[in-house]
Amino acid sequence: MANQPGPRRAVALKYDPKSGGAPTVVAKGRGALAERIVALAKKGNVPVREDANLVRVLSRLKVDQEIPPELYQAVAAILAFLYKMNRPPV
Repeated sequence: MANQPGPRRAVALKYDPKSGGAPTVVAKGRGALAERIVALAKKGNVPVREDANLVRVLSRLKVDQEIPPELYQAVAAILAFLYKMNRPPV
């Protein structure tokens, strides 16, 4: 997830539906680090979603922290986006 303008921010989430837990922040950064996170995601064919407000909120979390319940609805929108991106064409 990334945003603009100003120094770019990015937050990377990991979600394992088999774990039964919430998505977890696995990386976050600003400026050059954010650019690297986005570049690595694109290189690995990981979808990137631009959402400045959500990045601002997720940036407050610690790396390895699960998403708290009050953010579930926002993160559910991301997961729906990812599932749509990964769904084979009909």
